[in-house]
Amino acid sequence: MPDSANTRPTQAEAEAAVRILIEWAGDDPDREGLLETPKRVAKAYRELFAGYESDPRDYLQRTFEEVGGYDELVLLRDIPVVSFCEHHMLPFIGKAHVGYLPSNRVVGISKLARVVQGFGRRLQIQEKLTAEIAGAICDILKPKGVGVVIVSEHSCMTMRGVNTPGTRLTTSHLLGEVRDDPRTRQEFFELVRGQ
Repeated sequence: MPDSANTRPTQAEAEAAVRILIEWAGDDPDREGLLETPKRVAKAYRELFAGYESDPRDYLQRTFEEVGGYDELVLLRDIPVVSFCEHHMLPFIGKAHVGYLPSNRVVGISKLARVVQGFGRRLQIQEKLTAEIAGAICDILKPKGVGVVIVSEHSCMTMRGVNTPGTRLTTSHLLGEVRDDPRTRQEFFELVRGQ
């Protein structure tokens, strides 16, 4: 996360930058349809990059120890992922599957989705996003193991460059018993596939 002591550009400066991009693209930022575009783009970027405003790891702080002896995999599938490629600032959109093998406590399942969303709302590559989510769960919950799989379509490949709509990138990051125990690893991937 950037140092909060750094001075962030103002709303007016962000809007001026959008005006320049409109002009650079070859259009007139003063025409009727584009008059409010700089303000709308700056507002949208504030929302799309909200992951810089807080630490997603904080969502994992409240846990529950009354698990009735439950010690099997916990997996939340099909969490929507919206993030932006740091190379082209174009979105990649897909699904995350997040699982962990609890040691003595669990976290509310909505918190897993919030962690994905919190890390996702930043500029990055998918590989880093996958590792950040797994690392946060491992560091905070101290489970026996963690597994994260993300499958997404990258606009930087589908809208430009090689122009290959429908291609998807799959990344995984496994830690602890989910990585090291062949049976747990197999169970994790079967649950991810919905088997």
